[in-house]
Amino acid sequence: MAKEDYYETLGVNRDVDEKALKSAFRKLAMQYHPDRNPDNAEAEAKFKEINEAYEILKDAEKRAAYDRYGHAAFEQGGAGGGGFGGFGGGGFSGFGDIFEEMFGDMMGGGRGQSSGRGADLRYNMEISLEDAFNGKKATIEVPTSVNCDSCDGTGSEGGKPPTTCPSCHGRGKVRAQQGFFTIERTCPTCHGAGSVISDPCGICGGTGRERKSKTLSVNVPAGVEDGTRIRLTGEGEAGLRGAPSGDLYIFLSVVPHRIFQREGANIFCEVPIPMTTAALGGEIEVPTVDGGRARIKVPEGTQSGNQFRLRSKGMSVMRSNSRGDMFVEVHVETPVKLTKEQKEILKQFAEAGGGDVETHNPESQGFFSKVKDFFEDLRD
Repeated sequence: MAKEDYYETLGVNRDVDEKALKSAFRKLAMQYHPDRNPDNAEAEAKFKEINEAYEILKDAEKRAAYDRYGHAAFEQGGAGGGGFGGFGGGGFSGFGDIFEEMFGDMMGGGRGQSSGRGADLRYNMEISLEDAFNGKKATIEVPTSVNCDSCDGTGSEGGKPPTTCPSCHGRGKVRAQQGFFTIERTCPTCHGAGSVISDPCGICGGTGRERKSKTLSVNVPAGVEDGTRIRLTGEGEAGLRGAPSGDLYIFLSVVPHRIFQREGANIFCEVPIPMTTAALGGEIEVPTVDGGRARIKVPEGTQSGNQFRLRSKGMSVMRSNSRGDMFVEVHVETPVKLTKEQKEILKQFAEAGGGDVETHNPESQGFFSKVKDFFEDLRD
């Protein structure tokens, strides 16, 4: 079966520029990435085709050869002489490379990792709903890699400066001839650093960093929600031999509250009220998330499920002075363990017409009217 044209694989024209080519590749790679399509053989095969096409077309020399000879330029014994022998020998090294290509620019890693930039770290922090409302300053301890004190992060014993790499002469890359193509790769001696350490530090082994715990202060702003991410620039792992450090990402998790439920900036609260208060009316007092109290006037005839709105009594809103609202939903509680006298009073109420469905219980009246209509429809 003939291979699909690389330009068609990426859905671009043959005169596509480098920027548009990369954009098309990223879009397709994210769509068919195996992490997004687990156990999907077709998506995995498509993903490999997309990567293969991009690996060729992103390189000016390879693209020129492809435009002239097509797929034969990269097949053993093809029109391009020795060819590249597929992608197992140096063009494509697996899904890790594609991930770096897609996200390296955004996360400060990827191809730039050859410079030794430290890895980004994640820290999970739980906070209470009150902390999310008020904001807080917290101190955390993060196990990480820090610059070696013995060599000041240089990786060299006594802090001696590194020497120029003899293989790449400081370029960090070496070139190799394959057929009529010149391939440029990261120098295997210095791993792209351009320099080597002749006398490695005995503490860090020449890496310029060591494992330690770091204590950091975190400012949690008021109004944060569950899943909010806080970034501390440069507080991730130290880079190799003095290279830039990565970042620390703190993911916040708000612990469920025993009284309040939160939806965005609004707070919801369920409050039971006595039957007498619901029937006769009255006032109830409820707590608020800011630690205060609020009074609510309950009108006569209040039913279970009725809601009362307290404006600006909800959560803080990030980066503003405003607050959400608080919604109190009441539930009428039926009294239990009545005394003989209390039962007698209720019987007197019922005998005096208190049990009249039509007069005193509109919801019951509506329900039983529907039941009556239902049975009449069955008879018809």
